[in-house]
Amino acid sequence: MMRHIVLFRRLPGVEAQPEREATLVAQMRDLAQQIDFIRDWRVAANELERPICWDYILESSFDDADAVKRYLPHPAHQALVADLKQYFEWVAVDYSV
Repeated sequence: MMRHIVLFRRLPGVEAQPEREATLVAQMRDLAQQIDFIRDWRVAANELERPICWDYILESSFDDADAVKRYLPHPAHQALVADLKQYFEWVAVDYSV
């Protein structure tokens, strides 16, 4: 099993747009329904205001590293990335469990 964890925060210099942000988060939450080989998928918002905290976390699981490699270029994922990169920056970690 491979875990794919991504942290998101609003891009520096981008003004907060709550409605747009809510739409983007909803798109993130819905992505798992479009890719049948995602095993587990959860998007959650940060709940504590601390300078080191990012705004959202995506926790997902795949069968193996090959599944993650198929997921990254998947058209549904790439369409979401195109929308997200105008508002969020992110960092990711992939690891075996």
